[in-house]
Amino acid sequence: MDQQETAKKIVDSVGGTDNINSVYHCVTRLRFDLKDNGKVKQDELKKLDKVMGTNVSGDQFQVIIGNEVSKVFDAMAHLYPVLKNDSTEKKSSEKKKQNAISNLFEFIAGVFAPILPAIAGAGLLKGLIALLVSVGWLTAGTDTYRIFSAIGDGVFYFLPLLIAVSAARKFGCNPYVAVAVSAALMYPDMGALLSSGHAVSFIGVPVTAVTYASSVIPILLAIWLMSYVQRGVDRIIPSSFKLLLVPLITMIIVVPVTLIAIGPLGTLIGSGLSGGINWLISEGGWIAGIILGGAMALIVMTGMHYALVPVIISNLAKLGFDKFLPLTYISNMGQAGATMGVFFRARDKKLKSVAFSTSVTALMGVTEPAMYGVNMKYKRPFIAGMIGSAAGGGFSLAFGANAYVLAGNGGIPGLPALIGPTFWYAVGGMLIAFVVATIAAILLGINEEQSGEAVQTTSETTTYSTDRDDSTDSSKEPQEDLNIRATNETILAPMTGRSIPLKEVNDPTFGDELMGKGVAFVPVIGELSSPVNGTVLNVFKTKHAMVIRSNDGAELLIHVGINTVKLRGQFFEAHVQAGDVVQAGDKLLSFDLEHIAKDYDITTAMVVTNTSDYQSVFPIKLGDITMKEPVLKVEI
Repeated sequence: MDQQETAKKIVDSVGGTDNINSVYHCVTRLRFDLKDNGKVKQDELKKLDKVMGTNVSGDQFQVIIGNEVSKVFDAMAHLYPVLKNDSTEKKSSEKKKQNAISNLFEFIAGVFAPILPAIAGAGLLKGLIALLVSVGWLTAGTDTYRIFSAIGDGVFYFLPLLIAVSAARKFGCNPYVAVAVSAALMYPDMGALLSSGHAVSFIGVPVTAVTYASSVIPILLAIWLMSYVQRGVDRIIPSSFKLLLVPLITMIIVVPVTLIAIGPLGTLIGSGLSGGINWLISEGGWIAGIILGGAMALIVMTGMHYALVPVIISNLAKLGFDKFLPLTYISNMGQAGATMGVFFRARDKKLKSVAFSTSVTALMGVTEPAMYGVNMKYKRPFIAGMIGSAAGGGFSLAFGANAYVLAGNGGIPGLPALIGPTFWYAVGGMLIAFVVATIAAILLGINEEQSGEAVQTTSETTTYSTDRDDSTDSSKEPQEDLNIRATNETILAPMTGRSIPLKEVNDPTFGDELMGKGVAFVPVIGELSSPVNGTVLNVFKTKHAMVIRSNDGAELLIHVGINTVKLRGQFFEAHVQAGDVVQAGDKLLSFDLEHIAKDYDITTAMVVTNTSDYQSVFPIKLGDITMKEPVLKVEI
C-alpha cells in the first residue's frame, strides 16, 4: 500500500476532513484534533499496514505510524489541501471543550512540533561536531568548524523567528507580521541598545534590558498579544486600508509593549520555570531520577512532556545542556528492555518474533511498537519498563548526566546529543534501564492467553474490573443462582436507533472486546429497556450502566455512552434496582439524550460478559433497529 492510499484510508477512518479541526505530526505519529472522536473507526485503522496503533492523549487522537509519518502526512496534505500548513487550525463551534491543562499541552505541542525537525537536525549536527572535535577529526576555530557551527547554532540563536511563525499559525494571526515583530526584537542595533548599560526608554517609558536571542517565553507572549491586537485593528480599519494599516499599527503597538512589559515578564517566567525545574532535578539527585525516570513513559503518553519543551530548549540555548532529556533516552531503553524480556519469557513463536523486532526498533528510538504492541498489551512488561527506567534515571541524575543538544531521537542514533563530560553516565543509565527492565520482565512474566483482559469470567460468577466505575450498588446485590447454565439465546435490542459492530465503539475496553463480545447502539430515543427475561444483578450508582442475567444464562453489561460516568448520574433516571426481576421490553433506564450528546459520545455497548460460556456470540441485525427487535445471538 503506497503513502497516498494509506493517507486516504486514515482520513476516511477518522471521519473525513469534515471531522478534522487540525492535524500535524511529530517524529512518529499523526496528531488529530477531531470534532468527534466517536466517529473514528479504530478497527479500520488497525488493519492498515503502516499503522502501528492508536492512542488518545487528552482529547487528541493519535495515529502511530513510525519513521514514515512525515511521508504519510505529506501525502495527506497533497490529497487534501485543506489540511496543509495549519490551515487546519479552522475553528469550529463543534470543537470539544477541554480543560486548561489539556489546552496548554495542545498549544505547546502545536507550536513546537512543526519546528522540531529544524531544531533536531541542527542539534544532531552540534553533537556530531563535538564528536569530530573529540576524536581529532575536526579542529575548533577553523573555517570548516565555524561554518558547521553556524549551521548548528543558527537555529537556536534565531529560535524566536521559528517560534513566531508557528505560534502565529496556532493563534490564527499573520505569520509574516509575527516574524517582523520577532525580527525587530532581535535586530542587532536593538540588541546593542539594550545591552549598552545605559537607561533606555520609549516615549518616556522605561525599557528593561532583556536579551531576546534564543528566548522562548517572551516571543510566545508577544505573538499571543499580537493575535488580539491584529484582530482588534482589523475590525476598525476600512477594507481599502487593511493591507497597509493593519500590519503597521500591529507592529507599532506590539513591539514597544513587548519591550516595556511582556519581554521582561516572559523572561522572568521562563527563568523562574527553568530555574525551578533545574533546581529540582539537580538537588533531587537520584531520588528525582527514580521518580521521573519511572514515570517518564506515563508523562510522554499523557502529553505532559510538551509542557517542558520550552524549558528544555531554553536550557540548551542558554546553558548549553539539559538534565531532563537523558531521562527520555532512559525511558526508551526501559521499554526496549521490557520487550526483550518478553522475547526471552514468551512461549509463542509469533510473540517472540514481535517482541524481538519491536525491542530493536525501540533501541533505535521508536518505542511505539514496543510500548503499544507488546508492553501495554500484556501490562506486566510495561511495569517492568518503568522499573528499569526508574533504576536508570536514579543512576543518571545521581551522577548529573546531561544532554548537550536536541537530537530528535531518544535511541542509539541520538547518542551524539549526549556527547560531553557526562556522556558515560548517560550511557550507563541507559544500559541499566535496559538490563533491569529485561530482568524485571522475565521475573514478572506475562499471561499470553489473557493479555489485557479487564474481566475474568466463569460459568458461575462474573467479576468486573473497569476504570469507568466500579461503584455498583452492592447493598442490594441479589443472591446469584449458581445452577444456571447458559443455553442458546436470542437477545433483543434494548433501544431504538442504529446497531453497529462492537468494534466500532471508540473505547478500547469495548472496541477490542476486552470485556466480551456483543453489539453497540447509537440511540435516537433516551430510553433503555430490558433485552431479556431475567434478573438485574447490578445498577451502577452513576446510573449509566447496569448488569442483567437472563433466565437462560447470558450475563449482559449495558453501558450507555462513553465516559458518561463523569456525569455522576446527572441526566439519568433508573427505573429498576439490583434484585428486580424483569421481562424483555421492561423500562430499565431513561436518559436525556440531547443534553448528554452535547459533550459525550452516546454510543451504547451491550456486552456478553460471560462470552467464554458460548461457542459464538454474534449480531444478527446491524443498521436501523427498533427496541425489542432481535439483535444478538449466543450459541453454546
